[in-house]
Amino acid sequence: MTETKNRSPELRLAIGALGGLRQDLFHKPFDYRPLPRLPLDNALVRKFPGRVREYGTWAPHAVVVGFALLTMMVAAATGTSSFIQGTTLLVVGLIAAVPIVMTLFRPVLAWWLSIVATLLSSSLVSGADSSGPWTESAFLGHLVVMVVVAVRTRPRTAGWMWILTGLLGFLLSADTYGGAENVSGMMLVSAFALLVVTALQIRLKAKQEVTAQQSVTAVERDKRTLLEERTTIARELHDVVAHHMSVVAIQAEAAPYRVENPPPELEKAFATIRENAVAALTELRRVLGVVRADDYAAPDAPQPTLAELDGLVENVREAGLTVEKTVTGAVRELPQGVELSAYRIIQEALSNALRHAPGASAKVEVAYVLGGLGLRIVNTQARGLVKPSPGAGHGITGMRERVTMLNGEMTAEPTQEGGYEVAAFVPVAPAAPAEQEPVA
Repeated sequence: MTETKNRSPELRLAIGALGGLRQDLFHKPFDYRPLPRLPLDNALVRKFPGRVREYGTWAPHAVVVGFALLTMMVAAATGTSSFIQGTTLLVVGLIAAVPIVMTLFRPVLAWWLSIVATLLSSSLVSGADSSGPWTESAFLGHLVVMVVVAVRTRPRTAGWMWILTGLLGFLLSADTYGGAENVSGMMLVSAFALLVVTALQIRLKAKQEVTAQQSVTAVERDKRTLLEERTTIARELHDVVAHHMSVVAIQAEAAPYRVENPPPELEKAFATIRENAVAALTELRRVLGVVRADDYAAPDAPQPTLAELDGLVENVREAGLTVEKTVTGAVRELPQGVELSAYRIIQEALSNALRHAPGASAKVEVAYVLGGLGLRIVNTQARGLVKPSPGAGHGITGMRERVTMLNGEMTAEPTQEGGYEVAAFVPVAPAAPAEQEPVA
């Protein structure tokens, strides 16, 4: 550890660079890494006709093999008057094509094979009129190998390949073969190609990171929205539950006085009931204190019920939304939690219609049925300019949470006419028949 700290920054930088070179080009070069096929939902694959779309997933492999064949064709098309030299150029083209195909399976090994192919090509054409380390086919083959390997690895690998290629070219050119223009051409063309590939890789990676971050953010936002809505529901239901617990405590305290000479066991049982009710009410207030926000203000009026639905409809009409209300079935008193949730669902659905469908009309249907309560709020298509919503976007989530809490079902979807419909059903157990008190 002390020796590492005492090293100069330049030495540490050089050691780090050599470590990167070893990791990129020397670490497990024989690893089998086949080039994967394109997914069927890829933008390029979707352009193929239906019958050949399955084969379109092999497009990258076909392009690589096509370049290998092109390399051999370039070697065959190279004009020469000597049969021996022409045969040599064909062999050079074949040698240059093998590493290109190898990039489909072992990309790092393919680059090293391309380096070996460069050395073999230089040896084979050394007696001819050589213009440098690379013939036309070898030049194309090594360039394609570097591009494909750069696509399949990291940007740093492209830099190392370019540096080592330039070092090899200048050594061969200075040693025996000459042809500095050939090496300079390779360096310039490969630099441009590798820069383009690196830029596209960095852009693609940044896009993937942004997409992943957006996905994580969306999931976290949905969770936070869900927790906020559940907290809001818990605050509103506090008054309902607290009222019931208070009634239980009062009735338990007054019950012994309604019976003449009640037995001690009965008085003790009612006292226990009252103590439990008071303790539960105290714990309920503590829980509310945990979920209450700093800026939360306790309501100064009872929580609304369906009996106040007319007032809500009238307020919405004054805000500019034409609302028609319909109530079917035998109207009866429902549990306060059901009434509160039904009122909030209608309120939120009408608020959404005001925000998202200016100029539209809405219809509210409340159905009292034997097994529960049915709600349907539907609005027509917007007739005015739809402006960006000032809401928080939690409306549908909040409605679903309220219905789920009551073991109900809900749908919220656009209508065929261009409007929007919210339908919910909340099951309600039938009330037990009240016992008639004996007539004195």
